Parts: sequence; C-alpha cells; structure tokens
Amino acid sequence: MMTYPDAMSDVNLETLREIEQRVLWLAARIVDAANRREGGEVKVGGHQASSASMVSIMTALWFGHIGGEDKVAVKPHASPVYHAIKYLTGELDGSYLTTLRQRGGLQAYPSRTKDPDVSDFSTGSVGLGAVAPLFSALTRRYIDSHFEEREPARFFALVGDAELDEGNVWEAIADPATKGLGNFTMVVDLNRQSLDRVIPEIAAIRLKHFFADAGWHVAEAKYGHRLTTAFAQEGGDALEDHIDTMPNEAYQELFGLSGPTFRSKFLAAADPAVERICADLDDDEMKTLVTDLGGHDLGVLLDTYRECEAEVERPSVLFAYTVKGWGLPMAGDPMNHAALMTPDQIDDLRSKMGLTPETEWDRFDPDSPAGQLCALVGGDINNAPPIPRPTPEIPKGVRPPTTSGKSSSQEAFGRVLASMADIDGVGERIITTAPDVSISTNLGGWINKTGVYHHLETDDHGGADRILKWAPSPSGQHIELGISEMNLFMLLGQLGLSHDHHGEQLFPIGTVYDPFVLRGLDAFIYGIYNDARFIVTGTPAGVTLAPEGGAHQSTITASVGAELPTSTTPSPPMRPRSTGCCVMRSNSFRRPTAPAPTCDCPPARSIRRPLPRPLDGTARSACEPMCSLAGTAWSTPPTMGGQVSRS
Repeated sequence: MMTYPDAMSDVNLETLREIEQRVLWLAARIVDAANRREGGEVKVGGHQASSASMVSIMTALWFGHIGGEDKVAVKPHASPVYHAIKYLTGELDGSYLTTLRQRGGLQAYPSRTKDPDVSDFSTGSVGLGAVAPLFSALTRRYIDSHFEEREPARFFALVGDAELDEGNVWEAIADPATKGLGNFTMVVDLNRQSLDRVIPEIAAIRLKHFFADAGWHVAEAKYGHRLTTAFAQEGGDALEDHIDTMPNEAYQELFGLSGPTFRSKFLAAADPAVERICADLDDDEMKTLVTDLGGHDLGVLLDTYRECEAEVERPSVLFAYTVKGWGLPMAGDPMNHAALMTPDQIDDLRSKMGLTPETEWDRFDPDSPAGQLCALVGGDINNAPPIPRPTPEIPKGVRPPTTSGKSSSQEAFGRVLASMADIDGVGERIITTAPDVSISTNLGGWINKTGVYHHLETDDHGGADRILKWAPSPSGQHIELGISEMNLFMLLGQLGLSHDHHGEQLFPIGTVYDPFVLRGLDAFIYGIYNDARFIVTGTPAGVTLAPEGGAHQSTITASVGAELPTSTTPSPPMRPRSTGCCVMRSNSFRRPTAPAPTCDCPPARSIRRPLPRPLDGTARSACEPMCSLAGTAWSTPPTMGGQVSRS
C-alpha cells in the first residue's frame, strides 16, 4: 500500500503544479460543457468559482498525501474538481466529462450511490457530509477495538467556511464520543464568501477558538511562501499587519484589480514600511505577492497536512485561506458563486493551459512525470468495486414466549436484545447507541451484558457495581451520545456502512423517543440515501406523556417512516421471543441490495388512543408504534379506541 510519507514525501512540486493547472482547467470545462449542451439557451448551472478555490487543496491531498485506506468527503460545490481528479487517475471514463447534471451522468454534488466514480461520502446535504467522515472515523476506531485491526485509515472532510453555519457540525464536534479521533482532519476552504456575498466578518479567530475549546488541534495554511518570505524581511511585520487587518471585502476586491489601481487600493493608509517593500516591485509582481494565500500554495498545504498527521491524540481542523474563483476571471468577485465563464474566457483559459480544442480533454502523457504520478495515485486510491454484504443467518426468535401477564413490546425489545448477545455471528456484531436515553429506551439489560464502549480503559468510579453496570471499556458494545438526534442518525448511518468502508459488518441499533426522530430527520434521510443499514427503535413517549403536554407528543412519526424509500416500519410484534429478531430480519442486513422485506413475524395490534374531536367534528386518532421504527407502514391499520394487546 502506498502511504505517506513512504511514496509521497518526495513528490515534485513542479509536477504537482502541472496537475493542479490541469485539474483547474478540467473542472471549469466540465461546468462549461454542461451549459453548452442545449446550445446555451438554458442555464444548467455548476460552480466554477467554488471549484477553483478547492483545486490546490484537493491536488495536494490526492497527489501528495492520502493512501488507499483513507476516506474523503468533498465539499459539495467542488464536485467538478473531484471528477477531474478521478478522470486523470483513470477511474472515470472520459465520456462522462460532458454529462454533469445529466440523467445518468456526473452528479452536481458527490454521491456514493449515483456517481460513476463512486465517492466515499455523499455531500449534497450541507453540514451532513462535513461530519460524516468524523463518525466514520469513530466507526473505524470501534471496529479496531472489536475485530482484527486493519491497516491505518485517515478521514478527511473538505468543507466551505459558510458550511460551518450549520448547527449539526458543532453538535458533532462537541460530542464526547468523537473525542480523541486523531485520524480525522477537517479542511476548511476559507474563501470568505458564501452563496450571496463576501462575509463581512468571517471571524476566523473565533472559529479557531471554538475548535480548540472542543479539544481539537488547530492548524492553518494562511499565507504562501512568497508572503512568508516577505514578512521575514525588514518592515515585513508591518506588511503582515496591514493584510491581516484589511476587511474581507477590501481584500477580496484586490483580486479584480490590476496595475496602478491595484497598487493605489492596497497601499491606502499603509505604513511607510509597506510602501518601501512594494516600491521595488512592478504592479504584476506586487499583485502576485499580496494575493499569495496558503490555500493555493502546494508546499504550504503539504507541510500543514503533515502537521495534522503528526497529531495523533485529537482531531484536527485546517483553515486553508483561499480565494473563490482562483485562477479564473471571476476571482474574488462577490457575485461569482453561480457565475459562468463566457466562451471567450474559456478559449483564453484553454490557450493559457497550452491546450487546443482537439487536446482539451486529454490525460497526461503516461510517460511524463505528471502521467506517472496520476497512474501511481490511481492504482492505490481509486475505489474498488463494492463488495456485497454478507448474509448472516438471524434466527426468528431467541426466547420462549411469555404466557401470562401484560407485556409491552418495548420491554420485550430490551429482553430479547440482551438474549441476542449470545447468538454466534450476530451478537458480537450488534452495536447500540442512544442520545442519553439508553435507560428509558430499555437498553439497560443489553448494557449490563455487553458494556459501554470507550476506546481507552478508564476508571468506572464504581459504575460496574451499580444496578446499571456503567463501566466504559474497549470491549463495550454501546456508544452513548449526548442529547443530539442528528448525531444519533449520523452515527447510525456510518455504522451501517461499516462493511463497505471498513470490511466488517455491524448491526447498528439506535433508540430514541420517537417524537424526536423529526429532529434528526435530515441525518436519517442522509443515511438512507447513502444505502446504510441500521435499525431505529422509537419509544412512544407521545402516548404515555400525552396528558402532560410539552414536546413529547408524536403526530407524524409513523407516516414519516412510511414515506421514506427503501425503509420498513413494522408494527412491533408482541411475542417477546420474536421482537427484535423480526426487525433485524426485515432490515436488509441479510440482503445486499434489495429494499427491506416486510416483517414475517405474526403482527400484534398497535396501541391506539383516541384524540379529542376538532371543532369541525371530524374524528382523529394518534397511532404510536410500541417499539420499532425502521421505515414503511403499519402492519395492522389502527382504529379508534382500543387497548394494549396481550402476548
């Protein structure tokens, strides 16, 4: 396996720059071609500027740092850059380059399930793809603790700075379960622009404090080697201070200026020391110096990646300072997010790259240094075809039936889950998780039997001697999360892809009060879209707490499950020996590609509770599943009134 630093430490920067320029061209041309398919009459869209700001970051990462076991989530609008890299490394056929946003063609946002050059993570849902690799890194740590340790893997999330506005990002960063994941790095494309504007105060210092306070290692690629050299000379500290204190809007404007106008704008109110440094530079040299950002300096990026690599005890965040539209005519323009280059600008860029209409889609000569590096990277990093999931045998039941008394399926779920720990080939692969509700969702028996997971041996402070044996250790099979339903579903989704990403199949089961499924619904849908396999059991707090009011009533949870594709929502059977097993059998753990079958266990009647009649006199009913929520519809339609069924 080719890993850094063995095969990548001696990468020639000139070769990297050659590849970087070809990636920039291909990314811009992929978008351009999509918008010419209909003769330019209808705008197809695409993001040339957002792609350009990521070109250097991704070139340095793919061609100078990562290896075959590593996984990367790509910023949504940088999809053309990803496709350009995969084309140069041989994974993507050239016929796809003109199919962006076309049915069956390249996806506008990287997709695990739809792109021909399969992405590690889908990232179209802003904020979700940013933390998916973090939870995948947590999954890898769990698997290394429980199964034969695999080759080391690193996980990267490439995100835009505006994507940090999404609250679920901070929920994931702050959760104790993600602490200590030294194999994860988030690279922030700090181009100071969102979709509609230059952000007035990007507050990078404040963002850095947020990460540092959460226990993360913070690194930055702020200035390129030209500027750092200039900062070291006499008067350089004044130059650095002048650039650092410029408003974002003022600095961005410089990229669209040239000649004396650029000089005048930059030197306005500058210290005399800054004027002396610039006096020896012509206008073009001065602009090259002043706009020399670290996020476009391949050497600086490689050094900073290595800095993060050396930090093995905590996750890292790398702030890479870039400009939106780098290398393109719209660089730094506040309105460049959805801007498209004109045909004349495309022709000019093609000529600048030394290409012609006949050679513009060509790969590098395989005998050239760039061609050889592309082949080396492609042979190691390109994704292998997916391996079908194993089809383990899951029994129909594990406990004798209860023959007297009353029992809820929620109680039965807890008892049967604990019994399932003894099933060879199944029990050791079950992993549970909950957002601080494991006790009230009947996971107590399971936790007492299998333990709570922590990657390090820790002092349980007497937890092992309590009724609920809370003694975290590397052998535990329950991951406790903070109160964040988004984190619950993000973790379940990545646990449910363990076979594909990590070579070991897990059976993830998450528990939650079912009214709060809606709080994590985006992440739930994200997991389904990514073809993850997992089970969610929803405790019907809306029934038992309905008289109290508050936010625990569920009104549409069941219908949400019915509406989600490739998911199944069985009405829970009341037979304790079957509860849990039937859900696992119906969850597609045993089927590599097909949608989940309906539960084949005898169904029980659901809890049915009448609701007050509204003012118009029509009748309504609230219908709650007793235990399992994993996707489609009621197996027994609810009716008005009714009682909890007996076993």
